[in-house]
Amino acid sequence: MRDFERPGRSTSYAANAMAATSVPLATLTALEVLKAGGNALDAAVAATALLGVIEPQSTGLGGDCFCLYQPAGGAVIAMNGSGRTPRRLTLETLATRGVAALTPSSPHAVTVPGALAAWEMLLARHGRKGLDELLRPAIHYAEEGFRVTPRVAYDWAHAAPKLRATGALSYLPNGGTPSAGDLFRQPALATTLRKVAAGGARAFYEGDIAAQMVAMLAAQGGVHDTEDFAAMRTAVEFVTPIHTRWRDHEVWQCPPNGSGILVLMLLGILEGLKPASSDPLDVRRLHRHAEAGRLVYRDRDAFLADPAAQPTATGAWLDPAYLNKLRALIHDERALAPLPPAGVARMAEHRDTVYVSVVDRDGNACSFINSTFEHFGSGLVCPKTGVVMHNRGLGFSMDPSHPNALAAGKRPMHTIIPGMLTRNGRNALTFGVMGGHYQPFGQTWLLTNLFDYGMDLQEAIDCPRFLPHLDQLQVERGIGAELRAALAARGHRIIATEEPLGGAQAIMVDHARGVLLGGSDSRKDGCALGY
Repeated sequence: MRDFERPGRSTSYAANAMAATSVPLATLTALEVLKAGGNALDAAVAATALLGVIEPQSTGLGGDCFCLYQPAGGAVIAMNGSGRTPRRLTLETLATRGVAALTPSSPHAVTVPGALAAWEMLLARHGRKGLDELLRPAIHYAEEGFRVTPRVAYDWAHAAPKLRATGALSYLPNGGTPSAGDLFRQPALATTLRKVAAGGARAFYEGDIAAQMVAMLAAQGGVHDTEDFAAMRTAVEFVTPIHTRWRDHEVWQCPPNGSGILVLMLLGILEGLKPASSDPLDVRRLHRHAEAGRLVYRDRDAFLADPAAQPTATGAWLDPAYLNKLRALIHDERALAPLPPAGVARMAEHRDTVYVSVVDRDGNACSFINSTFEHFGSGLVCPKTGVVMHNRGLGFSMDPSHPNALAAGKRPMHTIIPGMLTRNGRNALTFGVMGGHYQPFGQTWLLTNLFDYGMDLQEAIDCPRFLPHLDQLQVERGIGAELRAALAARGHRIIATEEPLGGAQAIMVDHARGVLLGGSDSRKDGCALGY
């Protein structure tokens, strides 16, 4: 139980419906959609579209989307809304241009955005409302302006050098970035949103909007054309979710090219290790989790790729015999010597994504994640449309022999992963943890906090975090000096994080009592609210 004499926040409770997002205004918008007759998917789309306006460094029309959705009484469905490279972009093309590596603001790092196509396809299959209605809040705040929240202002300031370098002056009012509480308007984006509300995804992927985006990318040296954008409108797809049995639950993830499989691998490794002690910050617990993380991220860097181009043997990755062998490598008193490189894929640091969790009064549950990758993605902004282009192509390898090698019409390895738990076929937890590479590690940290250490939902989200990455152990300030020293004594190279690790939203369903429990990360600006 929470100590009410310490700073913090309580888990939210509600009887009918609940939403959790990273900005309060988006949470309120989701609830308004629910009260107006929309379902969980409608609410998630409306909230995410608004976040593309009011949290512009993290998400928007120029990004990608993944979703897990469970209709009440039905099976979990998955949507892969990740975009593809232009059909004329190949390693050979880049070589002729003298490009040996992709940089964050390179037009070649911009895959065709898949988010809006995914929204429309999801709504057509499972929603009750259309984009014309669900985009109204985003249009309003783009036109009339919104008050910048503290974490958004913090991230925006960090992105200032990139925005100056790319000439994205519309996001540098008066030559700088907004402070918390400042009013910010996006008239060009409002016009684009209005066109999409009237004409659907076709208005974005075809016609004037697409032509403007292609022209902007071409001016930067990109090889995109209008046919690439037109093809993307129908290239997103429903896919079969992957899952594993864990702690009397089914844990659900989207399959590759997303990295949700790492969650299932980590849980499989950790399941065979009894809790080190009753202390959730026991050094042995952190050490074991870190070592398991190092092993599965090594496999990710070696093998994870677009299954359409390179089939991924997910069954082999989740084979208990293989996970047992990985677990056997973990020694309680020392870290493995620096792991031999299993692959050459190395993805850029980033922590900008939005995750939205919604459960409606009928029991429909939506786990929804949308991202432009780094702070403001590529930093390339189409001035006439207001669309910020992501740089998800940084997820590719430049090694032609690698399964995840850049190629024409291919999806890169992706980090954004929605999560969901069911029990006996009924939704138990709808959750996500933003934060780039941290996401699989963060989801398993959240789940083990809940089910192995008995934390309540908000405690499990607020618990101090760490991440094994590139032979370092990145730790937040909540990991104290004594614990850092104990980890270092086991051979971990400790590095203090420059920013908080990720941000989580989650909604738990207590079917026995008929109550929803919601949590929202204090590392972000948001909240979980219900009615």
